Amino acid sequence: MTGNTTAANVMAGRKLASYTVTGLKRWSCLTRELPPVSQVKALHVYDFDNTLFMSPLPNPKLWTSQTTGSLQTQECFVNGGWWHDPHILEATGQGIEKEEPRAWDGWWNEQIVDLVLLSIKQNDALTILLTGRAEDNFAQLIKRIVASKKLAFDMICLKPQAGPNNQTFTSTMNYKQAILQDLVQTYKDADDIRIYEDRIKHTRAFREHFETFNKTLLNSSDPASRKPITAEVVQVTETNTTLDPITETAEVQRMINGHNTALISGNHPLSTPLEIKRTVFFTGYLVSPIDTARLVTLVKLPSGTRENEVKFLANNILITPRPCPQLLLDKVGGIGRKQTWQVTGIASWESRIWAARVTPVPANSSYHTDNPTPIVVLALARNARPSEANRIQNWQPIPSDKQYIFQTEVGEKVQLRIEPAVEGEGEYESLFQNRNPKRRRDHQEGPDSYRPARGGHHNDENRRLNGVNGGYRGGNQNRGRGGNNNANPGNQNRNTRGGRGGHNHRGNNSSNNRGRVGRGAYKSLDDVQNNSRYAHHGSSYQPNYDDGGPGQNFSNNNNDGYNSSFPALGGGIGTYNNGAQGGGDGGLPYGK
Repeated sequence: MTGNTTAANVMAGRKLASYTVTGLKRWSCLTRELPPVSQVKALHVYDFDNTLFMSPLPNPKLWTSQTTGSLQTQECFVNGGWWHDPHILEATGQGIEKEEPRAWDGWWNEQIVDLVLLSIKQNDALTILLTGRAEDNFAQLIKRIVASKKLAFDMICLKPQAGPNNQTFTSTMNYKQAILQDLVQTYKDADDIRIYEDRIKHTRAFREHFETFNKTLLNSSDPASRKPITAEVVQVTETNTTLDPITETAEVQRMINGHNTALISGNHPLSTPLEIKRTVFFTGYLVSPIDTARLVTLVKLPSGTRENEVKFLANNILITPRPCPQLLLDKVGGIGRKQTWQVTGIASWESRIWAARVTPVPANSSYHTDNPTPIVVLALARNARPSEANRIQNWQPIPSDKQYIFQTEVGEKVQLRIEPAVEGEGEYESLFQNRNPKRRRDHQEGPDSYRPARGGHHNDENRRLNGVNGGYRGGNQNRGRGGNNNANPGNQNRNTRGGRGGHNHRGNNSSNNRGRVGRGAYKSLDDVQNNSRYAHHGSSYQPNYDDGGPGQNFSNNNNDGYNSSFPALGGGIGTYNNGAQGGGDGGLPYGK
């Protein structure tokens, strides 16, 4: 429904209705009295999420792009997902119990807060907080958040199940336009209305709405109609914030538990139980951020090269571009094993890729790398791929002061994803994104299967390990930062449009991968990963949840995405990327 059509329909539907302050007040979840019509000359309307308050978004470093979209798609979850679950908003910062006494300090757009305070002080202005969040789930929580900041709005409006006149709403915009219509028709002496909004689509719709509204007034022959109003819609720059990664994973697991419980009870038309799975994009010797900063200084870009045309990496020495089979993992010493390296040369290929050649320290160390020569890919030009480093033939020696020695740790580049629960799926099999279960081989290949990619290399041999059959090919699925296709894990035959995130999600997978989940559907995060794969390195291991991987096309130049650490599912909780500490009790504290 377009903004023009909506505005015309709203006016037609209320043409004979009377607009009163008492009727307008029914939209608000506050009990305070509204000022008389004659007193109000200006209307100031503020959006809540990412306009006034920096509401957390799904962390794109923690989740695959498809799952980031699914979390914000209402149709994917019985409880509505990210923007419909109050636990997500309650978990902002360090949680409501700690944040409320300090008024969620650091989680406000302070420039907009200052404007709200000015609006409140303006005697002839009516100040309204208008959000599309559901009134039933969020009214009390948002009132507490706003009250902690001492923001005395005249009205706080959240989306009800039905409007004051039993209206139903097809969308958040339809609901907001209905309120704005009542607002400007009730306070007919107001000369202007100002709306602050972060979503570009909504700012455009508001502008179109008031253009149509004013045209209708100008063409009206009704002498009692109000005069046209000056409407200004202010586009607010959206701020992207995220929850603590441990908290976020736990809250999503809680949301999935509720979804699955509702399905078991048979109280919802959705029929697909969901679970969190890990996607391992590669296994490698991971480089610390401090050493990454040193290594990238070895890159010498051609003169005239703009920095935004190159993506700096220097984050790993690749072992295999997939989950590491157990035999190979044992050979390199297991997850968490430390290995020291020294830079022996640098090179580039056609100004597309820059790399450093390294050698293990001590020289007789047992290791395995995906390339004939152990290398660290330092930087990529746009559209270049890390695999192009194999084309480098001529390595240049470097002075002794640049022959950096650095320590690495065997680890994985991991992201989480939400998929339908599959009965009988093994832990190793679950590490691969489930795009088409029909294409699975009859003989399932297990975690001991191993086939080196392009003939993987190590210090004593360059051949397939004895007695080992071929393993999975690829494994670096879900590459790149493309559109969020197939983002609806719960009902993959339905085309859905994202919620707050504005994503398009198309689902075209069959429902054959549903699987039936019985008593085991309600899971703790502890259930997701408790196996021998990580047992030998203790409870402190943290896989790498960055935003890029081998074979990934150039996407952005934000190097902060690399070497970001989050806890292993079901493993111990140690230090994570914001420096906070968790307990080491063998699992996340929520979702049980």
